[in-house]
Amino acid sequence: MPHLPDGQLTLAAGHLLAATSYGPSPLWYTARATGVVALILLTITVALGVAGTARLSTELLPAIVRSGLHRNVSLLAVAFIAVHVLSSVLDPYAGIKLTSAVVPFSSDYRPFWLSLGAIAFDMLLALILTSLLRSRLPYRVWRAVHWFGYACWPVALWHGLGTGTDSRLSWLLLLEGGCAMVVAGAVAWRLNLAAEDPVRHSLVRAAGLAGMAAFALATVVFVALGPLQPGWARRAGTPASMLGSAHPAPAGTPGQTGAAR
Repeated sequence: MPHLPDGQLTLAAGHLLAATSYGPSPLWYTARATGVVALILLTITVALGVAGTARLSTELLPAIVRSGLHRNVSLLAVAFIAVHVLSSVLDPYAGIKLTSAVVPFSSDYRPFWLSLGAIAFDMLLALILTSLLRSRLPYRVWRAVHWFGYACWPVALWHGLGTGTDSRLSWLLLLEGGCAMVVAGAVAWRLNLAAEDPVRHSLVRAAGLAGMAAFALATVVFVALGPLQPGWARRAGTPASMLGSAHPAPAGTPGQTGAAR
């Protein structure tokens, strides 16, 4: 093995350190991947939950199979969310603390959008806790808390759009749009079912469809004027000291610095 002078050895060590500093972080990739998978699983959970509320039962999907599938997918979603939170906390780039994953508006890194993730996580924790104590809680209390499962999905969607570094990728936008269509289709199908009180049902159906349309429009406008525009990292609340940092960016993502690429 050839002997390198001290100067060349120091330079080589510097290049190696720079490569490891500027290279992709496994924790960063893990947080991104588990976040996407968690959104897909939450979408399936919401769709199955709507089907359960409507007492959907077919020969291909009996009630007991639907109920078990809903429970198992929900647990799988919680597992991926736990890995997503843990990998985000362990990744030293953003400096996210464990308390920031539970307490909203306690992080310096994109505080609003990160707080949406904390709120969604708190909703899931409330669901898990009340499910474990279901036999000791009144049914109305458990049912009211269980509605958090439906509110968790739009909050988690906006958290991913605002915080994620992949928001400009076409395939991810299509995936998120597909998830939105699945949830919208399930809710619209549920709203179209017949009810005992036609007048009240018409009002609920109109309000539900109007709410879905407003949320869809707001999401499209937000994506067009927010993540898809240059300078979103700064406007989203990324600390100024991190804007020129060398954390890896998705390949092909426009608007990133040369150091980030």
